[in-house]
Amino acid sequence: MVRVYARAKLPSRHGDLEIVSFTTRDGQRIDDIAIIAGDITGKSAVPTRVHSECLTGDVFGSLRCDCRDQLELAIDRICSEGVGLIVYMRQEGRGIGIAEKVRAYELQDSGLDTLEANVHLGFDGDLRSYEVAASMIQALEVDSVVLFTNNPEKVEGLQANGVEVERREAIISESREENVHYLMTKKAKMGHIL
Repeated sequence: MVRVYARAKLPSRHGDLEIVSFTTRDGQRIDDIAIIAGDITGKSAVPTRVHSECLTGDVFGSLRCDCRDQLELAIDRICSEGVGLIVYMRQEGRGIGIAEKVRAYELQDSGLDTLEANVHLGFDGDLRSYEVAASMIQALEVDSVVLFTNNPEKVEGLQANGVEVERREAIISESREENVHYLMTKKAKMGHIL
């Protein structure tokens, strides 16, 4: 479904990484990228995080969620192990986009939880797809992954699209007063293993 378009060194505060961009088979560039530590080509049990973009958390440090914490934990893990993969998917707000995510935040400020807010706006609770993420992993010639996730649907989504997930490893950060309700909703209503 996708192929590697460009690769470049990405020195970071976490360590020396590589960034990879992709195109569709017909040459359309996509905005999803991969971050790599070490040599993953042809490797099995590659430590991997499929991370959905969270502009408010990843960039602005929002405390409403645990997204940035999970991303940083994953990057630290792959850098400390010297090998690994972050698949960064542009699926903001579980696929509803940043404008609708801000509307969902507004509803959460009025008392709805994260799932209720998305449904109130007319969306399913989670619109993310893992077909492109799986294709990116395959384009990087990874044989199998150890997936850093608390979301069983992510494991199922990758497996359904041909990625061998050897095992799931939890990626849990400390909760805060600002995100404890969010985390409880993910556990109780979305099946996350926390």
